[in-house]
Amino acid sequence: MSAAPIAAPAEMLSLRRFGDDQIVTLAKLAIENAFQPIAEISTGAVFGYETLMRGYERLGFKSPLDLLDKAEEAGQLLALEHMINTRAFAGFASLPDFSSRTLFVNFDSRLIGLEGDVVERLGHHLKRSGIPPSSICFELSERFDSGTMPDFSDLVKRLRLGGFKLAIDDFGVGFNGLKLLCDQPVDYVKIDRHFISGIESNARKRHMVRHTVNTAHVLGTRVIAEGVETEAEFATCRDLGCDLVQGYFVARPTVHFADLQPAYPHLEQSASARRQSTSLDSILIRKQIEQVPALRENDDLDSVFELFRRSPQRSFFPVLNANGEPRGVLHEYHVKEMIYHPFGRDLLKNHLYQRHISHFVSPAPIADLETPADEMLKIFAGMDGSDCVILTENMRYAGVLSAASLLKIISEKQLKTAQEQNPLTGLPGNRAIRDYVQGAVLDADAARTFCYCDFDSFKPFNDHYGFQKGDLAISLFAALMRRHFIGEEKFLGHVGGDDFFIGVAGVTREEMAAVLTRLLSEFRNDVRQLYSPEHREAGYMTGHGRSGEATIFPLMRCSIAVLILPEGFVFSDAQAVSARIAEIKSRAKESDDGLVFDTFGGSN
Repeated sequence: MSAAPIAAPAEMLSLRRFGDDQIVTLAKLAIENAFQPIAEISTGAVFGYETLMRGYERLGFKSPLDLLDKAEEAGQLLALEHMINTRAFAGFASLPDFSSRTLFVNFDSRLIGLEGDVVERLGHHLKRSGIPPSSICFELSERFDSGTMPDFSDLVKRLRLGGFKLAIDDFGVGFNGLKLLCDQPVDYVKIDRHFISGIESNARKRHMVRHTVNTAHVLGTRVIAEGVETEAEFATCRDLGCDLVQGYFVARPTVHFADLQPAYPHLEQSASARRQSTSLDSILIRKQIEQVPALRENDDLDSVFELFRRSPQRSFFPVLNANGEPRGVLHEYHVKEMIYHPFGRDLLKNHLYQRHISHFVSPAPIADLETPADEMLKIFAGMDGSDCVILTENMRYAGVLSAASLLKIISEKQLKTAQEQNPLTGLPGNRAIRDYVQGAVLDADAARTFCYCDFDSFKPFNDHYGFQKGDLAISLFAALMRRHFIGEEKFLGHVGGDDFFIGVAGVTREEMAAVLTRLLSEFRNDVRQLYSPEHREAGYMTGHGRSGEATIFPLMRCSIAVLILPEGFVFSDAQAVSARIAEIKSRAKESDDGLVFDTFGGSN
């Protein structure tokens, strides 16, 4: 499909001279369908496309909405939508991989009640194009107050029972998005561009998006970030838990369908930087995941009876759409009455009765396999009466976690964390430190300060006085850390030997410098008491260097390399943070007071 040249103003005016009943006729000549990719935020793979209207300006309209409003005013809205959607379906069906993609189509709620059955008509269009309903997602706009439309809820129910997917478009800027999310079993929430623009530097927007994501996931709904235009916006949306992404940073809309790609490498590269290694939570979750057989919503009811017959101990089964995405669960009590009724099974099989699996599906909370266990427990607890959390990997069904499994994961995590604590200091070890840094670099709501603490002249002291006194020095520093850093927003870790880690959020550089200066001064004074009077008086001790030569060593002190990530700065690569700290550690050891600050993105 090729784009026609944009009409000159004179041509626009001439088009305006036609009567209102010619809108559809003229639209057939001027309007084209453009597809904009919607990608999986964790992999960069294309999940689907939104069909967008192009060419409206040739008819003299400033936006697609202006054209639709004019068509509605002229009584041509139904015919115009029919023409646009028919072309969109045909274009989608022409794509080589359409069966594994989803087409997002804007649904104008003003069509409700106009001339016949909308759902039946859509079904006929799709059947002619060879497209299953599960490949179509209708976007319900907040532009109109659907709460005032008496047939709206019934239509939503029929669309979902028909196998279509549903999304709330422009979430957060219209009439009743929260009401729709609460009352209707939608599959996706599309967060409006207003909340995405500049989100990496706006704590209020990050707060709103984070809570929208959490709420949606509790309700079994996935989240699409709309209008993502920069890598910083993409990284922030990904780190806040959004599932899908759409916008110029992914790809611009195009009428040239041959230009569409199955995946976008620049997204995959950005996404792969998020987790350089597998977290403890992910390991424990993957051990506990239960591979429960799943039903397809378009399966016949005999498959339900057969599954319950073969698994009498199981009270529910997950239900997926044709693309392998979770739709909810089917519980035995949904069909038990019909199963045990004398004529129940015959009635359910009766085509005139027209009851399918989709009629019995209940929503269930959904979480990605990489979701932290604590967050997953909150998701589960937030949905009263849930049988499980449905787990996905790259948007597709991966298994379920029961309440018992979740509690076991939390218990194992606590036990594992306790086992990995340093036996001398009782502080968390390397895995916990790594997990803390990985989480902290992604949370830009406040400034984060990472401190790497390393003793100077510890080895000659340990060699001369023995490991017991060496352990005393280590225990002394750990006690001083605990005294100076108290509170949930502070993390203390023991890397090993004489190396320690301190992580703090929401503290200014000046406040941090004051506390660390006191810590270093107290340690320097207290550790002197572990030396002999002769060494204390001399202010040094002699020993052997790394090459065996006689060397003078000053009395022990601690050096601290401090790296600050400013508020609003999101950085996904925790390994790069560690590398930056290693760079400034040598500067701290060479400094007079043993304390050096650096800022990511700048230097001290």
